[in-house]
Amino acid sequence: MSFAGMMLVGLAIDLALGWPSWLHARIGHPVTWLGAVIAALERLGNRGGRSIRIGMGALCVALVVALAVGPALLVQRVLPEGLWGVVIGGLLAWPLIALRSMHTHVAAVAAPLLRGDLEAARAAVAMIVGRDPALLDGAGVARAAIESLAENTGDGIVAPVFWGVVAGLPGIATYKAVNTLDSMIGHRNARYEAFGKVAARLDDLANLIPARITGVLFALAAPRYMARALRIMWRDARAHRSPNAGWSEAAMAGALGVRLSGPRAYGDRVSEEPWLNGAARDPGAADVRRALRLYARAMALMALALGALWLL
Repeated sequence: MSFAGMMLVGLAIDLALGWPSWLHARIGHPVTWLGAVIAALERLGNRGGRSIRIGMGALCVALVVALAVGPALLVQRVLPEGLWGVVIGGLLAWPLIALRSMHTHVAAVAAPLLRGDLEAARAAVAMIVGRDPALLDGAGVARAAIESLAENTGDGIVAPVFWGVVAGLPGIATYKAVNTLDSMIGHRNARYEAFGKVAARLDDLANLIPARITGVLFALAAPRYMARALRIMWRDARAHRSPNAGWSEAAMAGALGVRLSGPRAYGDRVSEEPWLNGAARDPGAADVRRALRLYARAMALMALALGALWLL
C-alpha cells in the first residue's frame, strides 16, 4: 500500500474541505480529544519533586502515544489493498493535516493589515502566536504572522506528512500525539519544564528531518531567490532558539528578502532573540501575502513529490 498516496489524498481532502465548523461542533477534533487526555494526566501527575515530575511526564507521553497509535495500527492492518486502501487511509489521515487552516489563519492577519486596521490585525495574529500583540506595530504583526506560517508549515503539515509516508497511519498518529504533547506541556516555565521535558525533547527529535525539508521546500518554491534562501537558512538557522523552527523561518526570510525573529515580548518578559537575515528590511503587509503565495507553491511541490512516490 502506498503511504505517500494516502498522504496525498489526505492533503487533497483538507485542501478542499479543511475541518468544517459543523463537524467540529458535533465531534470536536482528534487533537482536542488528545488535548483533553493530556490535560487530565497533567493535573494528576504534575506534582512532587523535579525527578518525579520528569518521570510522570514520561509516563504521560507513553500513555498518550499508545492511545493514539494503538487504533491507528489496528485500522491499518485491516485496510484493503490497492486504491481503496489508499483512499480510506487518506480520509483517516485528513484530520491530522492542517493545510487549509494554516492559510486561513495567516490570511486573516494579512487582510486587515493591508487595510491599515492594526487593531484587527493584532487580534488575528493573537490567535496564532504567543507573544503580546498589543506591543506589536505593523512590522511586528507581519513578522509574527510570517514566522508562524513558516514554523507551523513544518510541524503542522510537512512533519505529519513525512511520518505518514514513513509509517502510514501509525506514523502520522504518533507524530500528532507527540506534537500535541509538546504544544501543551513542552514549555520552559516553572509549571512545565520538568513534567514536559520528555515531550519537548521527543518533539525536537520528531521534527529534526521535516524542519529541514520545509526549509528546502521554501527555497525551491522561490527559484529566483533560491540561492539566497538556502544561504540564509544554512547561515542563520542554528541561531534560532529552536533547534528546528529556525530552518523554515530562515529560509522564508531569505526567500522574501526580509528579516525575521529578533527580540519579542511574552507578557512582561522580553526574549532577546537573534535576527534571521538581519541585514534585510522589516516585513510589511504585502510580505504576508507574498509568504502565503510562497507557502502555496511549497505545498504544491510537496504534493508533486508525493505523487511521484506514489507512482513509483
